Amino acid sequence: MLAYALKRILLMVPTLFGVLLLTFAVIQFVPGGPVEQYLAEAKAGVGAAGGRGAVGGVSSDSGGLTYRGARGVDPARLEQIKALYGFDKSAPQRFVQMIGQFARFDLGRSFFHNKDVWQLIQEKLPVSISLGLWTFVLSYLISVPLGVAKAMRAGSRFDLVTTLIVLVGYAIPGFVLGVALLVIFGGQLQWFPLRGLTSPNFSELSLLGKVVDYLWHITLPVTSMVAGSFAVTAMLTKNSVLEEIRKQYVLTARAKGLSERQVLWKHVFRNALIPIITGFPAAFIGAFFTGALLIETLFSLDGLGLLSYESVIRRDYPVVLGTLYLFTLIGLVTKLINDLSYVWVDPRVKFD
Repeated sequence: MLAYALKRILLMVPTLFGVLLLTFAVIQFVPGGPVEQYLAEAKAGVGAAGGRGAVGGVSSDSGGLTYRGARGVDPARLEQIKALYGFDKSAPQRFVQMIGQFARFDLGRSFFHNKDVWQLIQEKLPVSISLGLWTFVLSYLISVPLGVAKAMRAGSRFDLVTTLIVLVGYAIPGFVLGVALLVIFGGQLQWFPLRGLTSPNFSELSLLGKVVDYLWHITLPVTSMVAGSFAVTAMLTKNSVLEEIRKQYVLTARAKGLSERQVLWKHVFRNALIPIITGFPAAFIGAFFTGALLIETLFSLDGLGLLSYESVIRRDYPVVLGTLYLFTLIGLVTKLINDLSYVWVDPRVKFD
């Protein structure tokens, strides 16, 4: 198993390189880069004179980069702007420089936030962790008991009705459900807030008030994410339990006089959970870093999903490539842990 783990770790290097190379190459053909956006905003009176230049590391007083729309852009000033964003170098040079930085886990500095990408990720991570943790916990708390109940009542009306509900929830995209929840419970009934994770006066509330306020804000976005996320786990649990129930050792346990409860919880349930437990690492990490982009954007939650969306729109390439590198690395490590967990749960599995 050690040799297998080392082999997988070594394979992560070319995988990361390939992902970054492909993404970097695609970015070169995307119109409207940071230089163009800077000039367009400056022409509209927003760029260097309106504050964006200060955010990007340039102000109207630094080198005289104030844009004069009627006169165009002086070539010398244009070169200064390109140098500011690193576009005075060729694409291969920028790629090699980026790979060198990523090898040292230096994710670069945001063009528009004027902060290190690491710092931005640390600032946005609590929101994504909050959404992901609730989604993960609630999904498994609902799906595993539901799957066991469906297996024990396979073919009954309960099984058919819950299957229909699960499939409908799985078929409705989380974003669409979020819009519906916002319109009904946030707009018409006004039971829940429309945006944010806390109220403006959150710091003034008592401890109990803070907890209630937080849960009040998190209800709709978590509901939108949970509705479709537990369907796969629920059906997987049901099928795993049904498969174990049909095996010979279950008949033997019943023949020995064990009750159905003892057969289920002492024998069937433990073996049926093997494929579910081994999926824990991927599901746990995935809850934090995937699927929340649209939900965070819809509910104006300042997390990693919203940061990624805004970075793509603004062509903030250090944030786009830095977060891509980090998430890809986390995904590869999680996949390795997921595979190795099979051996931990079921020693019969061998990596030959």
